[in-house]
Amino acid sequence: MEESRGSKRRLVIVGGGIAGALLAKNMQFDADVFLVDPKEYFEIPWAELRSKVEPTFADRSIINHNDYFTNGRLVTSSAVSVTESEILTKEGRVIAYDYLVLATGHESSAPRTRNDRLEQFVEENQKIKSSNSILIIGGGPTGVELAAEIAVDFPQKKVTLVHGGPRLLQFVGPKASAKTLNWLTSKGVDVLLDQTIDSAGLSEEAKEFKTSAGETIHADCYFICIGRPLGSSWLRESFLKDCMDRQGRLIVDDSLRVMGKKNIFAIGDITDVAEIKQGFFAQKHAIIVAKNLRLLMKGMSEASLHKYKPGTAMAIVSLGRKEAVAHLPVITTIGCVPGKIKSKDLFVGKTRKQLGVEPRGGGT
Repeated sequence: MEESRGSKRRLVIVGGGIAGALLAKNMQFDADVFLVDPKEYFEIPWAELRSKVEPTFADRSIINHNDYFTNGRLVTSSAVSVTESEILTKEGRVIAYDYLVLATGHESSAPRTRNDRLEQFVEENQKIKSSNSILIIGGGPTGVELAAEIAVDFPQKKVTLVHGGPRLLQFVGPKASAKTLNWLTSKGVDVLLDQTIDSAGLSEEAKEFKTSAGETIHADCYFICIGRPLGSSWLRESFLKDCMDRQGRLIVDDSLRVMGKKNIFAIGDITDVAEIKQGFFAQKHAIIVAKNLRLLMKGMSEASLHKYKPGTAMAIVSLGRKEAVAHLPVITTIGCVPGKIKSKDLFVGKTRKQLGVEPRGGGT
């Protein structure tokens, strides 16, 4: 069992993604903070696809936890169980907590070290460069952004996108979907809707792919861009199992505390908050929970806790380096105007600044 530092309350944060990293940074001088994450680094998730076509972009979007989390304790491991007072890690380490925040987002197979992740992007870039034809499986924001990045940077390559739904970007309105489809096809991307490809049995060397409609696609390489499972399976046998909905999301109150628990919060995609699951909103969760933790640690009443208001439906999906499609509460637009907001830097400088690291610098 870990010894606590002085009289500070023990805060354990499980998950070092967009929400957990910001919370750890904000709370490191207010509590004895443990950040439990299987990776040694934080990765800005919406920069991942640009890094596949431009590997050097990842130098700014992958930040070692220790670069911003300088006054806490990093535990590079996965949590496998939780009790009312302790977290158990994969290696059998037991970490007691006064307050717990669950921020495990979605499952990931990303490598442990920053250098290995950077090397992975170099390898994926080589895969794109050496291929004449590329298949993308999935037409959500990940698949659309990757197809757009490749179409803009490598216009000579044949890109095919296969999506199981009736329209692209189903999480936003049909107008944004239609504009995006038109944009992709104008760039030569072949989009097949209402068709799926069984990705479970694909080998890395596969060159021929059959769709559910019986079409055959030939491609030199492929990328799977369908949603990853939630990172909550480890909670199913724990004392929090009754605090989860059917999708595996943690049920939270309007202060982002897990249902019925006074000292356990959840933030980011793992929550059942009724809003589009986006990093922008996950960061807002982290900021609200930091305020609420400080109030509780000062002995303030529960009535004083800040309430989180779910975000309104809005999204900006990058289409290469200069353009984007924006679905906003009052308008849907596509082109260079929304592109100026997001596509050039993908909010990387802004996110680095939030974490207190040099906006233009690299990592270590």
